[in-house]
This record gives sequence, C-alpha cells and structure tokens, in this order.
Amino acid sequence: MPILFHDYLDVPLLILAAVLLDRLLGELRRFHPLAGFGLLAHHAEKIFYGAASAIPAICYARGIAAVAALLVPFVLLAALAQRNDIFGTLFSVLVLYFAIAPRSLREHAERVANAFSAGDLPKARHQAGMLVSRDTRQLDEEGVARATVESVLENGNDAIFAALFWFVLAGAPGVVLYRLCNTLDAMWGYRNARYNCFGWAAARLDDVLNFIPARLTALSYALLGHTRSALHCWRQQAAAWESPNAGPVMAAGAGALRVRLGGAAIYHGELEQRPLLGCGMVAGAADIARAVRLVRHTLYAWLFVITLGALLLIWYEKFPPVRPDPSTSLRTKGLVEGHKSMASGSGQASTGSARTEFKGIRVGSIVAGWWRHA
Repeated sequence: MPILFHDYLDVPLLILAAVLLDRLLGELRRFHPLAGFGLLAHHAEKIFYGAASAIPAICYARGIAAVAALLVPFVLLAALAQRNDIFGTLFSVLVLYFAIAPRSLREHAERVANAFSAGDLPKARHQAGMLVSRDTRQLDEEGVARATVESVLENGNDAIFAALFWFVLAGAPGVVLYRLCNTLDAMWGYRNARYNCFGWAAARLDDVLNFIPARLTALSYALLGHTRSALHCWRQQAAAWESPNAGPVMAAGAGALRVRLGGAAIYHGELEQRPLLGCGMVAGAADIARAVRLVRHTLYAWLFVITLGALLLIWYEKFPPVRPDPSTSLRTKGLVEGHKSMASGSGQASTGSARTEFKGIRVGSIVAGWWRHA
C-alpha cells in the first residue's frame, strides 16, 4: 500500500479532480501561489546574491544556499499537510491545480491563432510575447507561429506532464519541489554574467527533475503523432539543442506534427542561432491548433495510463500470483528422483515382460478376428 495515498485509485482521482478544476476555473489571475513565490525568490536573491564576487565558488555556494532555503521549507510543509487526515486530500488537489495550466496554455495559444484569423499581426505578436521570453516585436507571421508552437510543446511538459509525473511519484511534496524549482530556473537559469554561477544550482536541479518527465512527454508526442518522424527527429536533432530536456520534447513534438521549428531568435536583445528541429514545412498559423490538440490528446493518454496502472495494482494486490511452496517442491522432487531410481533398477526385467505382454495381445487379436470371420 502506498505511503502517500490511502488507495491506489486516489492518485488518478486526485489528478482528475485537479484537471477538472483547472478546466472550470483556469489559472488564477491574481494571488497565484507561484507569483507569490516569485516575489519571495526576488527578495531572497537580494539577500543571498550580496555583493558581486570575483570568486566563482562563492557565487555557486550562494546559489545553492538560496535554492535550499527556498525549497526545503515548502517541501516539508507540503509533506506534513498531505498527511493530515482532514485537509490532506483537498491540499493535494489544490497543489496540483496550482502547478498545472492546460487551460491557460490553450487560451494563450488560441489568442495568437485568433489574431492571425483576424489578420492582425501586431496583436498576434503581442499575444505570442505573453507565451515566450524572446522578442516578438519584429517577427513575421512565420516567426510568431513558430514561437507559439514551440512554447505550446515545451510548456506541455513544464506546465502539465512533469507536474503529473512528480505527483504520481511523490504526491504533493514532489509537485511542490518540481514546480518551485522550475520557477527558480525560469528566474535564475540564464547563462549571463549575473546568473551563470548563482543560477547554476536551480538550473541543474531543474534538469534532474525534468529528465524523465521530458522523455516521457517526448515519447507521448511521438506515439500520438507521426511516430516515425518524431522518433527520427528526437534521435537526430535533440542533442544539438542547448537544453537537455527541451531538446527531446521539441524535436519529438516537431516531428510528430511534421513541422520545422527552431532557427534564429532574439533573446534579451541578442540574436541567437538555434538548431533547426522537426521536418516538413515551416510552422504556420494553422499548426498552432494542431500543437494544442497534440498536448490535449497527450493529457488524455496520461490520465488513461495512470488510471490503468492504478487498476492493475489493485488487481495484483487482490489476486496475487500463486507461488509454489519451496518445501512442497523439494518433497515432489525427491519422490520423482526415487521413482526414477527404482525404474532404472528393474529396467531389463520390465522390458522383457512388456515385450511378452505385447506379443500376447497381438496373437489374441488375430485369433479373435479369424474366429469372427469363420
């Protein structure tokens, strides 16, 4: 029986409750816990970063201390709250609801697609800028569509599937650890003069926590899209991407949709030449809806697999496989060996009598047949 949940079915039921809550309410526009944590992290950065230091080891140590000070208390509180008999279930549902954002992701992407449908490129640029961190002010229609599809595929993992993975594995404490670390990585995980050392701990911990979920997400995209193209793109292109986890997700997603992503993009005023991902035609406005649909179908598939896994665990617990008793097996083996030794000792005599008996039966049958015909 799991430690974190009372019953195996608790896991899919709590996940379903959180997903339905997100579908009904969407993402909180005000007083979202992650926004509050971001403000706390901003103040913690001022304390732990301190005066600029030329010694990298000091910057690394400050970053590690900041990550530990921000994550450990919240994870411990989540573990204690989840074990509460009265509020534990409600707390788990709310934590997962705050950690995932499938409706918000769909709505942001649809705003970009609707702006394209209205022929309003400036509005599409603005709406895409709400999804991505790159500069969208000078992008053409192709660039806006490409940025939106990339964001939908990557955030499908970051804002949905990785949180579900950690909830299944470790409950509310796992979700809190992952989502808060992912927020710190979004704030501090930049390779520039300020965060290259200080943000190292947040970025590396996020890479570790996202390693398995990202590959499960990539596999899901592949199975629910053009599987052969997705696996080929994942195998050939993912390693060239800067992020070890975003690479498989975006390469497999681009291959599943058979579109081309990546290429040049402007981040914080600097032009970055990124590798190309995917295959087929360059992503267009129509591919935004296809990317949203792929993420939605992947969510349905995850819910099905998690529920099926819980049912199989219940079946295994109620009807465990029958294992033979070792003592019975030893007694049976001894009887068989004893029978073999007795048979080998009287082998020649029994063979002779068997031949005589066979001949007698054959002669008797011939006589009986002759008698009937006579």
